[in-house]
Order: sequence, then structure tokens, then C-alpha cells
Amino acid sequence: MAQVLEFKLPDLGEGLTEAEIVRWLVNVGDVVAIDQPVVEVETAKAMVEVPCPYGGVVTARFGEEGTELPVGAPLLTVAVGASADGGTPAAHAPGAEPTPAGPSASSASSASSASSADSAVSSEYSGNVLVGYGTAGPAARRRRIRPQSPAVANPTPNATAGPAPTATAPAVKAGTPASGAAAPAPVAAAVAVAAPGGPLPVISPLVRKLARDRGLDLREVRGSGPEGLILRADVERALTARETPVAAPVGAAVAMPVGTAAPAVSAAPAGERIPLRGLRGAVADKLSRSRTEIPDATCWVDADATELMAARAAMNAAGGPKISLLALLARICAHALARFPELNSTVDTAAREIVRLPQVHLGFAAQTPRGLVVPVVRDAGTRTAESLTEEFARLTESARQGTLTPADLTGGTFTLNNYGVFGVDGSTPIVNHPEAAMLGVGRIIPKPWVHQDELAVRQVVQLSLTFDHRVCDGGTAGGFLRYVADCVEQPAVLLRTV
Repeated sequence: MAQVLEFKLPDLGEGLTEAEIVRWLVNVGDVVAIDQPVVEVETAKAMVEVPCPYGGVVTARFGEEGTELPVGAPLLTVAVGASADGGTPAAHAPGAEPTPAGPSASSASSASSASSADSAVSSEYSGNVLVGYGTAGPAARRRRIRPQSPAVANPTPNATAGPAPTATAPAVKAGTPASGAAAPAPVAAAVAVAAPGGPLPVISPLVRKLARDRGLDLREVRGSGPEGLILRADVERALTARETPVAAPVGAAVAMPVGTAAPAVSAAPAGERIPLRGLRGAVADKLSRSRTEIPDATCWVDADATELMAARAAMNAAGGPKISLLALLARICAHALARFPELNSTVDTAAREIVRLPQVHLGFAAQTPRGLVVPVVRDAGTRTAESLTEEFARLTESARQGTLTPADLTGGTFTLNNYGVFGVDGSTPIVNHPEAAMLGVGRIIPKPWVHQDELAVRQVVQLSLTFDHRVCDGGTAGGFLRYVADCVEQPAVLLRTV
């Protein structure tokens, strides 16, 4: 007999809590193989094809294209052991939308599904692991939160002296007439508030974050989901109820001082509203965290890049693959970090320790149609200029196509930001948390410059270094920046370190 298994949106790594459905790769009724990609999602970091760990017939999909789902939300259900010609259980027939069942049916269905899943054959599941979830077998059953009787859920000091108090009726929704009779609440919605010290009936990390950010105790929220599960709508209703003043009884006069005008209600500012979500939201969160946690400082210097540009032209004229200017700057940064390892580090705030990192994984800022991303070149300190050029080109193209993986965007130890491509000379970069420093490079343009005691027109660039003042002082930062400038002005300086 076919077993209907639910595949949930997995944790895609690096603290990502949500993803947007971009494109479904399968339809209801399709037969899918183990580890076959079933949906393409867009996270705050990259576009990802999500493989399904089960093989069988797709019986339902959850969410349309463009819908944003939290990690742990159902993506689709698969009938394992069913065939596409009618072996699918009637409850999940192809093309039928999943309908929520009542509490009793939900409990029975959960128990039945868990019992049948426990006896599943191991060959029906993938042995691979996507970031954040394993596929060696069906997911373990979530601990059931049984409804408690009102007398237990709301103990009173005089509980033994009289009849047990009745359960508190659910709050009346806004807009319900005060004189109307309250509709009977569903059994699941009548679950009492979680007892102190007991498990919270909530599984969504977004729900927990929303409550934590707004200072709401989830133990005071009644869940309306299956078995009392607290949903996002429950938290939003609780926040609205907390922030909305209680209306006065009908007919009651509101006392106001004579001659006092009613306070004006401030209207929301007009204008286009753009949600801070996806990549834009992730960038905003990271920049805010950097400014909040890192006491940064910036120093800058002008450098004569004429010799560096001439060296690059000579290298490219010699034949072979072209060498990019960014690759030469990356080589300079790698050598500078070897001399000043304090800037290739991070701060462990919990342990109050500075962690110096052994390898240089160089991030570089790349502007894409989706926004600013920072791909990472692994082991940049051991690469040649030719290898760096190839890797920069590969990552830049992937960034433009939106195909960077989370691994391509994480693990950086130092960032190189060439904002000169935007036609600007200088900037004060924000450190890419949790790194300790970022080098900014402005445009290289002809400027008057004193060269060999004579005024001449030279190719001048402004270099800016923003650094975490906890990892070093100005002397170290200035030494690093001066060494970079010396290498830009006299590329032969690098020969002493090769």
C-alpha cells in the first residue's frame, strides 16, 4: 500500500529562514525519482534547486510560484510505492488540493502516517544530505502537544474549594458585533496556553523570531493550528490585540476635559512601499549587524597606479590568458594579509577572543540585477594571477545568472570592493560581518602627481581600508594600507615575497 510522505522546505544553510518559490519543476501526478529536483527557490543568497529525498507520485504541491515559505513548511507530498496510473490514495488524488481536516481526523491521520512511515523500506529514501536535513529515512514524528483540561491548564488557589473554572473564551475578532453570540471555537483553537516549563506548540522559526522581536511571550498565545500549533496568524492577532486599546462599552461616555480636542491620528506616510525581504532584506540585516557590533574605522591613501597598469599591460601583451586588474589587486591583498594577519581574523564575542584565520578566502563585491552579492574566492593566497582571473570571471558570471550556491557566498575572511567601476573615487566601506576588514578601490584616473621631483600626469587611485578596531589599532591598519599602496606604485615589491 502506498505511503504518503510530506517533504518540507529544508534548511538551506547559513541561518536562512525562508525562500521564495521561483518555479515548480514537477506537477501533481508526476512520478519523481529519489533526489530529483522538484522546485527552484530563491533565498536571500542564491537560486537553489531543491531535490526531493523520496521517490513516488506527487500528490500535492503547497504554494504557488512567487510564494514565500518559511523553512519547515510543507513543499509537496509524495505517495511512495504508488504508480501514476491510479495507485495514488484517494485522499491525495492527483490534481486535488489538500484540504485541512478536523482535529480528530488530523490526529488519526498523523498517527496512521507515522505508523506506516516507521515501517518504510530504506531503499525508498535518499542517502544524500542537503544542507540542514538528512534523507536516511522519514522525518521523526513531532511530539504531540495534547490539549489540557481547563482545570489543569489554568490552576487557581481555590481549585479544590469549588467547581473547576470554565475555559476562557477566545477573544472576539475585530469587527464582530459586541451583542452577537460568539461562535464556538474549534477544538484545536481551544488548547490552553502552554504550561510553564513545558514545550511550546510552535515549530516555525519565523514565528519564534516575530514573537521575540516584538517582545511577545509565546506561552500567552493560543494556537489555532492542528493540535494547538501556534501559527504566524496567531502571533499577529496577539500583537494586534496587545497594541489596540480596549474599546469602551456601548453607551459609555468618554470623559474629556472641556475644550480639549481629540488627538489627531497620524496617517502612514504616503509613497511606494518596498518590502525588505529576499536579497535586499539579507543585505539590510547584515549591514545593520555590522554597524551595531563592529566598532569600525577607516583610513585611506592616494597611490600612483601607473606602474601597476603598465605591468598588467605587459603581462597581457606577452600572450596567454588575460590578467584582470582585480586579480592583481587580490594578489597584493593576499601578500599584505600574510604580513598583517590581524586583519585576516574574526571576533568571537561569546568567548571574547580574536580568531586569526589560517587561509585567505577573499570575497569581492559584485553588483547584479538582484542586488549586491559578495562571492568568495577560496584559498586566494595560494592562487596565481591567472587562476584568480578565471575564478573571478566564473563567480561574476554565476552572480549575474543568479546561480551562485550558498557555499559560493559564505566563508570569506577579507573583502575587496572595487567601487571604482561606478565612477567614484572614494568611499568608507562597511565591514562584511563577521570579517575584520575591507579594502575599497576607487577609479584609476589621470591626475597631476609629483613623480621624481617633477610634476607629471599619472594614473592615480584612492585606496580605503575599513577595519574592526577591536582586532588591531591604527598602526597595524596603516601599515597594511601603506604596503598595499607601495605594491600598487611599485609592483616589483611583490618579488621580495614570492
